Amino acid sequence: MKKILAILLVLVMTFLVACTGTTTTTTTAPVETPTEAETTKTDAETTKTDEPAEEPTDTEAPETDPVEASTEPAGDSDKTLKIAIVTSPNGVDDGSFNQNNYEGALAFIEAHSGSTVQAIRERDISNSVPTVENIVADYDVVVTPGFQFAGVAEIAVNNPEKFFVIIDSFPSEVDGQDTFDNVLGIQFAEQESGFFAGVAAALQTESNKVAVVNGIAYPSNVNYQFGFESGVHYANKHLGTDVELIELPSYAGQDVTGADVGGNYIGSFDDESRGKVLGNALLAEGVDIIFVAAGGAGNGVFTAVKEAGNAYVIGCDVDQYDDGVNGDENIVLTSGLKVMDINVERALNAVFDGSFKGENVVLGADTDSTGYVHAEGRHQLTEDTLAELAKVYDLVKDGTIVPAANFNGHSSDNFPGL
Repeated sequence: MKKILAILLVLVMTFLVACTGTTTTTTTAPVETPTEAETTKTDAETTKTDEPAEEPTDTEAPETDPVEASTEPAGDSDKTLKIAIVTSPNGVDDGSFNQNNYEGALAFIEAHSGSTVQAIRERDISNSVPTVENIVADYDVVVTPGFQFAGVAEIAVNNPEKFFVIIDSFPSEVDGQDTFDNVLGIQFAEQESGFFAGVAAALQTESNKVAVVNGIAYPSNVNYQFGFESGVHYANKHLGTDVELIELPSYAGQDVTGADVGGNYIGSFDDESRGKVLGNALLAEGVDIIFVAAGGAGNGVFTAVKEAGNAYVIGCDVDQYDDGVNGDENIVLTSGLKVMDINVERALNAVFDGSFKGENVVLGADTDSTGYVHAEGRHQLTEDTLAELAKVYDLVKDGTIVPAANFNGHSSDNFPGL
């Protein structure tokens, strides 16, 4: 019977892979400041371990037997961590947000022999938290990238011996409590990276029309949007540009409070076809630079720009330069960065050495956790643009410029430093 079940499992997994047909591009964001520019690219599939890292599990039933990336124990050391990273709706091969988090876990297990990491994909975003509940008993640490995982707080309360790292969200309140000894909630000041993207777009556009495309109006995505708009307004006021922000009313987003935030929202993080439609619609309006913060759905925008052949994109979360290859050319101007991998690795190290502290933190340029790609050969910015970006980076880092965000009380045309 076990052999029969094993054969059936192989057949099911083969069918899923054939249906998804995903191509993985692995990149890791840099942590340095613009004046010390060096972005690095790490290929997660060639992570050096005593055993090769296997493909992550892509399941609709998270209780399926895991396929783990691991290292063999060295010497007499018997201290290890069993880690799960649960993603939804995209997997850890999205070439962006989820993948960068996964790379942080891979870096940890490479440095800690015997530790393992299991990637679990829940396709139904509404089932994100129940998926964590289903698998938590089998792991020491659960990493959950995305606002949709805020509800794991209840699971953390019921499993005080387990550790949770939530990326892009703070845990939900449980009986009036919003911090927990075993939960690290990490948010990023995405508005800062969006601001750098907006300044870059305004300085580089030839049509004087730029746009930002987002997935779903979760706070992190709205932060990117408002930050980008803030950057364009800043360039128009201080850097001699006269650039128009293009928004299509039919794609306006509503944030988690139900407020209309405008913008251009695909309404999904994995609908590439709708992303392509939106990309083409913006190109038809004369937009020649699009900042794409939409997860896997953003791949559709990339496709639209590649086919058009007369525009650029700005990548998001990680260095997406490799994703921009289009024959002998490249459509990626630069990428707005959110440094997740290193912060995930730091959190796992804290669990391992006993220094883990349950808290909620917001990370930005002052901790080298936001930025933009400026390493030679990984961008197409002019020297003048790089010089201006270096200046505004320092102003953001020291707090002189505070771009608008979803809930910081500022607007993109009225914020400190404008």
